[in-house]
Amino acid sequence: MDPIVIPAVEIDDPSGEELLVHAWRTEQLQDLGIPRLLAETFADLVDWHAVAAPVERGCSPRLALEIVC
Repeated sequence: MDPIVIPAVEIDDPSGEELLVHAWRTEQLQDLGIPRLLAETFADLVDWHAVAAPVERGCSPRLALEIVC
């Protein structure tokens, strides 16, 4: 399996609401089985629903994340 490439992301100065949304998205990805560091990295880059769909059908969380990216 090829490694997952983590893109460089610039964070300006996120508002409190943006931080809360990021934290919620991170939690959703973690609940799917994505490790915390990957969940935090990809929280604002992927639709967690798109990751959840293949996971619910038996795909591994990391592979689902790779497919979506």
